[in-house]
Amino acid sequence: MMLLSGACQSPAPQSSPSADTKAPSSVSPAPPASSVTPADAPPSASTATHAEITPESPPATPQILTPVSFAELPGWAQDNHADALPALLASCRVIAKQAAWRATCEAASTVKGREAARQFFEHHFTPHRVANPDGTLEGLATGYYEPTIRGSRTRSARNRYPVYAAPDDIFVIDLAAVAPELKGSLPRGRLDGRRVVPYFTRAQIETENSPLRGREIAWVDDAIDLFFLQVQGSGRIALAEGGVMRIGFADHNGHPYRSIGRVLIERGELPAERASMQGIKTWARAHPARLTDLLHQNPRYVFFRELTGPATSPPGAQGVPLTPERSVAIDPRYIPLGAPVHIATTWPNTSKPLQRLMLAQDTGGAIRGAVRIDYFWGAGDTAALEAGRMQQPVRKWVLLPQGYTAVNGALQKIQ
Repeated sequence: MMLLSGACQSPAPQSSPSADTKAPSSVSPAPPASSVTPADAPPSASTATHAEITPESPPATPQILTPVSFAELPGWAQDNHADALPALLASCRVIAKQAAWRATCEAASTVKGREAARQFFEHHFTPHRVANPDGTLEGLATGYYEPTIRGSRTRSARNRYPVYAAPDDIFVIDLAAVAPELKGSLPRGRLDGRRVVPYFTRAQIETENSPLRGREIAWVDDAIDLFFLQVQGSGRIALAEGGVMRIGFADHNGHPYRSIGRVLIERGELPAERASMQGIKTWARAHPARLTDLLHQNPRYVFFRELTGPATSPPGAQGVPLTPERSVAIDPRYIPLGAPVHIATTWPNTSKPLQRLMLAQDTGGAIRGAVRIDYFWGAGDTAALEAGRMQQPVRKWVLLPQGYTAVNGALQKIQ
């Protein structure tokens, strides 16, 4: 779902992951496979960005990474590894600047064909089984995608819900210098006279006299579609005047994310098995008068920026376009961004194995834990369907080049 690929310092970075999925949160192992997560729980999409990522400082834990052989990776021999090479080469535009990746990325640029791709990965990488801090091997796989919704650059009777750019008066509070234990926690705030106060909540922003008036970059025709676009963290707006606007995550208001799917479950409005994105949207269409109150139960609010250029997919946390069905969001405290990750799960709502090599190219505040992933499905109706119903157990292996080693289960990197 993705996105996760985040929250960034002002000004917003020029690349960002997918959305509400990127909100900072406390460290916890992945939920058990039997748990049910509402579809609006931020995947990735969208939010921790570059400023919030501390990949070289994982919490002290038992053995997280254990070297294994490629023969231990389910489905490894059946995968077409050439399909993962374009995603790796995209990541290499960033990670090849690091000594640990330079030789591997140079070798990747010369690989041609399916068999050569498999041999390349087996020669240049060592697979490591990934475990949770409690020693268990299963985590949760969710999905995210790039939605398309209807809107306009100007307000009209139909297109009346604003899409806001990041405000000028929001700032990030970095407390690490005075409280090292808070490293990576970057709350948002604003000035009220001489006091620093929390930034405006969703309920305060979504008013007729919004404090963000004048920061609109577009207007859309459906409040629940806009909400899920914030959950995904990036998307496209089909403009009434013609053409498409691509937008990506810019920042968030710093308030904690609360799942409206969970709210509906707790109120008895939806059974847990129907709290998918499609189920929540169906409820919203049937109860339009109650939708605003439901949305305001989640104080988190995501701001966007217009994306320009030829890219056909949204950028992840690395700043490179995500590759549909080959990019995943991960917790960067355990897995380095840009690393290949082999997953073993199932296709959503089936027992059919989904075992393939992915690239860790995005992050997300809800993507917390060593064996947690958010699978990027791409754009379109099929991607939306698969992402909306993806809630299943997953096992994971990370492939590390020679520049990395796992010492006592913790990741060490040659700078």
